[in-house]
Amino acid sequence: MARCRVNWPQSALALAKAIPASRLHPSVQAWAQSRTRAARGSWAIAFSGGADSLALLLLVWAHWPERRERLVAFHFNHRLRGRASAGDAQFCRRVCRALGIALRTGAWAGARAGASEAAARAARMELFAQEMAEAGAQALWLGHQQDDIAETMLMRLARGSGTAGLAAPRPVQPMPGGRVHLRPLTTLTKAALVAALEKIGVPWREDASNGGADYFRNRVRQSVLPAWRRAAQGREALEGAALARELLEEDDAALEAWVDELDALKRGRLDLGALAGKPVAVWRRALRRWLVTTPYRGDLSRQGFAALLAAVRVGPSARFSLGNEGFAVARAGVLRFERVRARKAGK
Repeated sequence: MARCRVNWPQSALALAKAIPASRLHPSVQAWAQSRTRAARGSWAIAFSGGADSLALLLLVWAHWPERRERLVAFHFNHRLRGRASAGDAQFCRRVCRALGIALRTGAWAGARAGASEAAARAARMELFAQEMAEAGAQALWLGHQQDDIAETMLMRLARGSGTAGLAAPRPVQPMPGGRVHLRPLTTLTKAALVAALEKIGVPWREDASNGGADYFRNRVRQSVLPAWRRAAQGREALEGAALARELLEEDDAALEAWVDELDALKRGRLDLGALAGKPVAVWRRALRRWLVTTPYRGDLSRQGFAALLAAVRVGPSARFSLGNEGFAVARAGVLRFERVRARKAGK
């Protein structure tokens, strides 16, 4: 959108009237009212300058006025669009300056034409993690909305994800080290956010690369999602996907709680007897937990994990190779990790 003079504090308050706090995800609202260390500390907001992240920044600033002095925005320059990328950063600086929000920016040192979507995302999240540590923030707010939920679900269906993968992106996502990612806009569609921004008359930045077909998400967004919504014939497909995500998250949490209650993993050993008669989903989660506790640091393929799962479920005894690092050995109903024995010199 064309550059124009905007009273950003006034616009933030106007957007908060159009999108009251009651329309944000209830799990995020509950988290914001909690007394956890992350909730009481500084809040970081990922701010690209696009419609979603702009709406997020304005709503957080407006709905939590008591937090304004402890807000910090992060902007990541992918350096893939030349002057347009520089323009995004300038726009973000103007908005943050007007709202009195500190802005931390970073650029992708490894940027190159044809870089994968996964590489760009990994670089962005690595920068955010570094900036959070320096800013003393444990909470990162992200602008994902219902279109993102549907796109992610369709993409992960294509690679055979289970409940944990299909339940993404989660409104409240615990991360390592006590950090947490928050997505309050997952109750809203992209169209609703754009309409609200247009109504109050504020500009945002458009990423022209989103119109390309280089990335899987772009292809889903441009071709698959519109066709899927048309095929729904009046059903609210995006709201349906968001509801399905909620239900999948509930089911995933229930299965994880079941594994916790079985208490089958102790001191690096997995009690297969405790898993006897339980659904495969419970076995799968318990086995993944066990694998993380072992010295094995290889990249076990999906087929490899399926073979390991089948081997330990067949009977009380099994021996499964984990490459050069060792073996998964089931004996007397207990699964252990055994290292590969070094060959004697001269043999």
